[in-house]
Amino acid sequence: MGERPSGMADGWAGGALEAVLGRVAVTLAEVGPRFPLSADPGTGTWTTTRRGSWTGGFWAGLLWLRARYTGDPAHRTAAEVCTARLADWADADTATRGLILWYGTALATGSAPSDPLRARAAHACLTAFDPELGLVPWGSDFGGPRLLARADGAPGLVPLLASAGPRGREAAAAHLHRHLELCVGNDGRLAPAWRHDPATGWHPLAEPAPGWSRGRAWLLLAVADALTGPGGAVACPDHLRATATRLGAPEPEPTADEAHPARTPHSPPPATPLVPPADESHPDGPLDTSAAAITAVALLKLATQPGQEACARRAEAVLHRLATAHLTGTGTASETASEAASEAASETGEAPTIGAPVPPPGMLLHGCHDAATGTAVQHELIWGDFFLALGLAALTGVVDPREA
Repeated sequence: MGERPSGMADGWAGGALEAVLGRVAVTLAEVGPRFPLSADPGTGTWTTTRRGSWTGGFWAGLLWLRARYTGDPAHRTAAEVCTARLADWADADTATRGLILWYGTALATGSAPSDPLRARAAHACLTAFDPELGLVPWGSDFGGPRLLARADGAPGLVPLLASAGPRGREAAAAHLHRHLELCVGNDGRLAPAWRHDPATGWHPLAEPAPGWSRGRAWLLLAVADALTGPGGAVACPDHLRATATRLGAPEPEPTADEAHPARTPHSPPPATPLVPPADESHPDGPLDTSAAAITAVALLKLATQPGQEACARRAEAVLHRLATAHLTGTGTASETASEAASEAASETGEAPTIGAPVPPPGMLLHGCHDAATGTAVQHELIWGDFFLALGLAALTGVVDPREA
């Protein structure tokens, strides 16, 4: 990535990265051939899925990060075995193939099973591209209407499409442009989900809500990937940078040539918390550390561009907050894990267990899977773990953030 954002990062960031990757071994022993989804904040016990759902690629990506970090051939084998179990998703009718098959394979450099799977998925997604709609539709594999555009249908799919040659790059640019056109207003407000009616066109949906912080984070990540991927920007760089600012990235700092006494600076965006609430319209509701981790990785990608030093500083601040306030085994997160277990016991009328086991280290707590339904609202989330680990690995020089 070039120069690290701070020479002081290795101490806390390196320790946090070791904790997160150490948690991978514990998780692997617990889940076996299944895929982890979310873990109880009090006990660390995982809820799992058989096929991985839209999150399976993040578990494979974590295993690849561990293999990259340790250099252990056994860890590489474990990553390859997990990635191979994602193969059925290549031909599934879902735009979340980007989340599954880009992040599950991007760090698998030179892997015999992973490289062909990524290429197969890229061409399958290119075949699914609808030129009249200008995107790969959300799809039908998770139920509901097929002709949707959702904020979480852009990340991963942009670099995956772009890897499929010139036609793939054109499709990636169109797919991202359509999502940004629909989802991001000129004032930065979001409408993260839309349904297409062949007779009347696009219509916004009530869910996910406009204040969905992960929707903002996903779109910023897709923009960052479009700007920094191999082969250069897949769309107009100036437009992408302006959109990144509307999504909350710090404005680029002017170069010496751009500075001028008469230049009127843009108004800075309103201050936003390092860890946002899951629903921005309910600031007193549950936090979502996974949205913060996704945002940090997007900012580290943007920080590889000229004049984006503010993105690097913001990314480091976010990662430091996650590592010191929300990661078990470091800072204060273990205390809050114990508090969460006590709260859960009181809600069920049970007495807190004396001498209950302390949650294992390396859990990124206070992730919110779905605030509207109350699903896993203070939990460890596998995608939060992945993006935290990726951000810390980039900050400490283990990987280039543009690799995944």
